[in-house]
Amino acid sequence: MVERRHMPNASERGTGFPHEPANAPFSGRGLLAVLSSVILLASLVGCEGEDAPAEIGDSQDLFLENLSAHCGEAFLGGLSVAPEGDGMLTGTEDLLVHFRDCEPEEVRIPFHVEIEDEGTWDSSRTWYVMDVPEGLELRHDHRESDGSEDDRTWYGGFSVGEGTTTQQDFSSPERTEAADGVPVGWRIEIVPGEVYRYGTTYDGEYSWMVEFDLSEPFTGDIPDAWGHDEPPSRIPGPP
Repeated sequence: MVERRHMPNASERGTGFPHEPANAPFSGRGLLAVLSSVILLASLVGCEGEDAPAEIGDSQDLFLENLSAHCGEAFLGGLSVAPEGDGMLTGTEDLLVHFRDCEPEEVRIPFHVEIEDEGTWDSSRTWYVMDVPEGLELRHDHRESDGSEDDRTWYGGFSVGEGTTTQQDFSSPERTEAADGVPVGWRIEIVPGEVYRYGTTYDGEYSWMVEFDLSEPFTGDIPDAWGHDEPPSRIPGPP
C-alpha cells in the first residue's frame, strides 16, 4: 500500500478615452459617433476588470479546462465523508483518480479503489463530464471485471445553474423525485495542483465524498479501467 499523506479539508482597468481637439466642432452625426465609441470602450474596459462576471458558459468551459489540467496523471486520495453505516468503502483503502482522456467537450476520469486483501484495484468506475447544450453532463460508466457493462450504469444528470470554474453541481429528475423534492445529486470540485473532490449531495451538502491531493502525481503503475477499450453504450440504467 502506498502511504497516504494527510489531506487538508477543503487591474488595473484602462481609463483612457479617445481625445478630441479642444475646439473641434461637432455635428449631430459626429457627436453620436463619439458617444457610441465612448460607450463601447467603457463596456470593454469594464469586462476586463478582475471582478467582471464570466460570460454565460465561460465558467463551465473553464471548469472542463481545469479537469484537463492534469490529463494523463493519476493521484492518490481517500474517503472524507460518509454516512454512518455506509459500507461502500472502508475508509482505510487507497483511492486513485486518473484524468485519462481529455477532449474539448468530454473528459473521462477512471476511479480506482484498492482491494486491500488482494493488493489489486477495483477499476469498475469511470466518470464522464461532457459539454452538452443543457450545460455540463455527468455520467457514471460502471463495468464488470470482464469489461461488460454493469446493470446499473450511465446514470447521472445535468449541471445546476452556471456553477464556477472550480465547482459544478449535477442533478437528475429521478433522484430528486425519489427524495420527495429535496435536492440531491452530485458535486465535483477541482483546483489544479491542489485538490479534486467528488461526491453525492443532499440539500446542498456532501452526503458522501472522496478527496484527492493533486500536488503530487502517483508514480506507480496506473491500472486500466475495466472495459476501457470498449466505448459505453450510453444507455442510462437505474438512477
